[in-house]
Amino acid sequence: MITGVHAILFSKQAEAARSFFKDVLKLDSVDAGGGWLIFALPPAELAIHPDEHSSQELYLICDDVKRTTEELKTQGVEVIAPITDQRWGLVTRLRLPSGDEIGIYEPRHPQPTPAR
Repeated sequence: MITGVHAILFSKQAEAARSFFKDVLKLDSVDAGGGWLIFALPPAELAIHPDEHSSQELYLICDDVKRTTEELKTQGVEVIAPITDQRWGLVTRLRLPSGDEIGIYEPRHPQPTPAR
């Protein structure tokens, strides 16, 4: 039985990326040894889209993308794209202090109940 998902963000500036998740998003974490933080995440969902190339993306989910991005801006997070209304939700992108980019969106689609 699958009990969760372990996502990995590879970064040239790992400490700066970790700081974002720890200090800005305030996610709980444990030190797996040697400063390797493993962050607790809220419920997750997985979508699989057809594409000519295999790739992965990381999106944070929020209840109100406009309010959330405004709050993140006050903490120095750079919002690098305007919020757009896609068929499936309101979406934008953030630049982490490490220079990495992730998406953030407010879903407009039905959300699955978290697995137990």
